[in-house]
Amino acid sequence: MEYSSFHGDQAMDSLERQLICPVCLELLIRPVVILPCQHNLCRKCANDIFQLTLFQARGTLVGTGGRFRCPSCCHEVVLDRHRVYGLQRNLLVESIIDVYKQESSNSRPRSKPAGHLTCEEHEEEKMNIYCISCQVPTCSLCKVFGTHKHCQVTPLPDGYKKQKSELSDGISCLIAANDRAQAVIAHLEDTCRNVEDNCKRQKQTLCEKFDRMNAILEERQKIMVQRITYEQEEKTGYTRSLMRTCMEHIEATSKQVETRLQAMEVPQMIPFMQVQSVCLLLTFSRMSATVKDSTLEELQSGYETMDHYPVDFSAQERALSQLDFVKIVIFFSVEQKNDDVPEEEPEQGCGEDSEDTAAKCAPLKEADEGRAQAESSMGIKKEEAADTDGISALQAAALFLSILVLVIFLQGLWRCIEYTACTYLAKLDGD
Repeated sequence: MEYSSFHGDQAMDSLERQLICPVCLELLIRPVVILPCQHNLCRKCANDIFQLTLFQARGTLVGTGGRFRCPSCCHEVVLDRHRVYGLQRNLLVESIIDVYKQESSNSRPRSKPAGHLTCEEHEEEKMNIYCISCQVPTCSLCKVFGTHKHCQVTPLPDGYKKQKSELSDGISCLIAANDRAQAVIAHLEDTCRNVEDNCKRQKQTLCEKFDRMNAILEERQKIMVQRITYEQEEKTGYTRSLMRTCMEHIEATSKQVETRLQAMEVPQMIPFMQVQSVCLLLTFSRMSATVKDSTLEELQSGYETMDHYPVDFSAQERALSQLDFVKIVIFFSVEQKNDDVPEEEPEQGCGEDSEDTAAKCAPLKEADEGRAQAESSMGIKKEEAADTDGISALQAAALFLSILVLVIFLQGLWRCIEYTACTYLAKLDGD
């Protein structure tokens, strides 16, 4: 009999170990949920683990559901929008727990009911009062003769109700704080999402602006290179035409030299003199024309230089190196802005009429035109802001006049009412 009872106790202990929650280390409390890894948890413990995981992952974005890891095998459990309430209940384990509790209560000796607990010092006295100072239940004898003689006490039911009410209020406060924390977490998640979206959109806008600037720079580069290329082709073509003219002159002169050499070979005097006179006339006329042409077609000094296309982008480079986001400033009036801006002195080199000076002043003129356009656009914006301020002032003045007229009208109406009331009362007194 004792042997069978011993083995029965061992079986009950083994079953109890299987029904222990791995989180609270107590017997599983209904409702019991089963995880995808086939481990069981109290729903309350599962919710506590999920809330802790959610608090630790507050810096990351989570979906409508959530996830946590099984405390037994560390398997990741993915939750839906119902969270822990969407986990399946293990009704079989709940039934086993009920049977286990019933068997345990039948096999163990019954203890005294909680309502009939006796005092530790006075074993025959029931605990019927609550010591507020020591925060323990005790008996009446302890208050009269015992250790709680000088303590503040209250009836046990009153202390029970007060403690239970305070505990309920504390639970309500914790639940409310948890709800507020959840709302704050949701708001922070939305804020993180909005920050990421806004940053992505702003980065895209910034990249588009830089692409536009690069396209403008490439277009300007093509235009300026094309101007230099056009002048290069023009000058090289003209130089090659002069080279061809010189080659023709050399060829003609070579032919004349050959003719003179042939005349030198004539042995008789009279034929030599006849040929020489004709050659001299032809040579004189041709050489005169050639010398005249070559004199007219000489190149100017510095014809091959390109100094009239100066390149100085130091100001633009400084401006590009100082690119930054636009700062929000308050628009002032146009007159104040014009007073603050000093007058610019005209460039000394731009007053000449030479081609080289005009080419050097071209980039400066383009920069001045761009700056003038920017200042004109800023002036338009400032004028619009000033007009808006003026309209607001007019609206305020009109509103003030309307209120003043309404007050005067109400005063007159009140006087009429007083006069009518006095007349009516006087008439009643006369009657």
